[in-house]
Amino acid sequence: QVQLVESGGGLVQAGGSLRLACAASGLTFGSRAVGWFRQAPGKEREFVASISWNVRNIDYLDSLKGRFSISRDNAQTTVYLQMNSLKPEDTAVYYCATTRWPLTTGTRSPNEYHYWGQGTRVTVSS
Repeated sequence: QVQLVESGGGLVQAGGSLRLACAASGLTFGSRAVGWFRQAPGKEREFVASISWNVRNIDYLDSLKGRFSISRDNAQTTVYLQMNSLKPEDTAVYYCATTRWPLTTGTRSPNEYHYWGQGTRVTVSS
């Protein structure tokens, strides 16, 4: 059974930082692209960042470039989302997702991801 688990969310003041982690079991995580998405209250889920299986392709929502950073550990068992200079508008539930098939580069479309975590809540106070 495939399972993705996000961690690292919480309450932080504006200007602060958080590092989210996404760990997977039940599949070869290191051979798949991973995407981070977020959904704020009353809004649709939106793309945040993605990283390819081989780390050669990394993409960010344009408005987040310079503040957010996606990475994978050497063992390819965990994918991280470093979030700096957080703003109240970053408040959302953050989800990680990965693809059904291996050797994927990652996309901005949630439809390309097959497995999803339950999400971790990030709240940024002003």
